[in-house]
Amino acid sequence: MPIDVRDRIQAEVFDYQTLIDALKGLAYPRNRINGLLRQGVVLRVKKGLYVFGDRYRRRPYSKELLANLIYGPSYVSLDYALAYHGLIPERVEALTSVTPNRSRRFATPVGLFVFRQIPARAYEVGAVRVETEHQQAFLIALPEKALADKIVSVRGGRIASIAEMGRFLEADLRVDVGALRPLSAERIDDYAARYRSLKLRHLGGLVRRVQRSENGGSR
Repeated sequence: MPIDVRDRIQAEVFDYQTLIDALKGLAYPRNRINGLLRQGVVLRVKKGLYVFGDRYRRRPYSKELLANLIYGPSYVSLDYALAYHGLIPERVEALTSVTPNRSRRFATPVGLFVFRQIPARAYEVGAVRVETEHQQAFLIALPEKALADKIVSVRGGRIASIAEMGRFLEADLRVDVGALRPLSAERIDDYAARYRSLKLRHLGGLVRRVQRSENGGSR
């Protein structure tokens, strides 16, 4: 039976209805799902959402796609997205996302998924769809948005100038200020307005300063 299920389901991430359809024609399909879970053929990430176990997996599944599906609406952002875009050096274990709904945490058999609530006006911009192999597309924050979300999420510590923002990025977030060069200051200005954040205004100013420095000017 496990081989039949694997042959009938091509995706690595699938829902309850897909699993039921794969068991069509067999008696007591719900009981058979429990058997598949006990045998480790499939893993329940959360109610109604599954992946195949290690022995039956044909290709890696997308944890980013799982994050989108576990709790929504949401998209990947904050620390995980900063590491994904190469803005912070270390690997991030928890998969972090933002949502306009209340903050949640999900400890699952495939890892920890953390969702942080942000204002709806800030949530509605700054995400991009990434197409991966095997039709596992997911939504993730642009580099500017991931950084903006992270800065706003850090409570306390007033940042009163562009210079202080630079020190904060390097000391607290471990972001190399030089890595800001390709970012869009205009996007950051938009996020600053949506968040109503002075910190993000300073971030936009810092990006412009870094870009002017590269161009050899100080205008």
